[in-house]
Amino acid sequence: MFDRKRILVTGGAGYVGGHSCKALAGAGFIPVTYDNLSRGHRYAVKWGPLEIGDIRDRERLDAVLRTHRPAAILHCAAFAYVGESVADPALYYDNNVTGSLTLLEAARAAKIDGVVFSSSCAVYGLPPSMPVTEDMPFAPISPYGRSKVIVEGMLRDYDTAYGMRSIVLRYFNASGADPDGETGEDHDPEPHLIPRALMAAAGQLQQLDILGTDYPTSDGTAVRDYIHVTDLADAHVRALRELIKGGASDTLNLGTGSGYSVRDIVAAVERITGKRVPVVASPRRAGDPAALWAAPGRAHVRLGCSFPHSNLDTIIATAWAWHNRPGQS
Repeated sequence: MFDRKRILVTGGAGYVGGHSCKALAGAGFIPVTYDNLSRGHRYAVKWGPLEIGDIRDRERLDAVLRTHRPAAILHCAAFAYVGESVADPALYYDNNVTGSLTLLEAARAAKIDGVVFSSSCAVYGLPPSMPVTEDMPFAPISPYGRSKVIVEGMLRDYDTAYGMRSIVLRYFNASGADPDGETGEDHDPEPHLIPRALMAAAGQLQQLDILGTDYPTSDGTAVRDYIHVTDLADAHVRALRELIKGGASDTLNLGTGSGYSVRDIVAAVERITGKRVPVVASPRRAGDPAALWAAPGRAHVRLGCSFPHSNLDTIIATAWAWHNRPGQS
C-alpha cells in the first residue's frame, strides 16, 4: 500500500531537487530525499526526511522504498556538467544511465508506476530553428545530453512494456533562488552564467569570461532561455499530481519562450546589484548554439504552468539575495 503523501526525490539535496522538495512540502506532500551528498548539501534537506544512498545501489533503494512506500518518484539525481561529461563520459554513463536503470528496476519491483524525470534541452544539441519544440529530433553533442536521451528512451520503453508512466521535463536554463532565501544555487565549481556574473560583481571572480562575441545575434553573444528554479519546482509538483491521479506519460519543455543574451544578463546584474561586472571577451565554447529558447506551450496546456517568477529581474534579485545570505564571504 502506497503512502500517497510521500514522494521519493532522488537528488533532493541539490539545486533543483531542493527547491522541488520545498514546493512539494508546500503542496501537502512529504518529500523523501534520496541523495549520496556527493554534490548535494545536507543543509538543503529541510522539508522531509533524508535517506543517504546512491542511485546505483539497488539494495539501498529497495530498503528505502520499503520503508517509505512513496506514491511516485521525482528523479533529479544526475551529474550535469557538459564539459566534465566530455572529459569523463564513463562517469556520466555510469551515474546517469546505470543509476537510472537501477532506480527504475527498484521502482518496478516496488510497483511504483509514476516517475517525473529531470531532463534537459541538451537533448536537442544545435536545433535547426527557434523556438525549440518537443518534437524536434534528438541531436545531443555531449555525453551529458546523450545520457538524458538514453534515460528518456528507457522511460518510454518502461511505459510500453510495464505500464510505468512518466512525465519528462526538459529544462532550459534553471536560474534564480528561493524567494524566501531558504535554498539556492550552490555548485562547486560553479559553471553557470548568472551566479558567475554575480561572483564577478562581488569581486569573488577577477572577471567574467564572455564565451563568444561573434554569434549571429543582436549583440554577438549567445542567447538563452532562463527559467526560475521556483517555477521549475512548481512544474514538478504539477507533473507528479498528474501521474498520481492516473495521467498519461508526456514530454514537456520547461522554458519561458523568451531569450536573453549574455550581455543582457551582465547589464541586468549591474543594474540590480549596483556593481560593475568586469568582462573579458573570450573564444566561443565548442558546440554552443548561438540561440536556444523553448516553445513553452505544451507545459501551459498540460500542467497549467505560468512561470510567474521567471522574469529576469526576479531571477537575478533572488540569486543576488542568496549570494549575499548571512555567513557568505
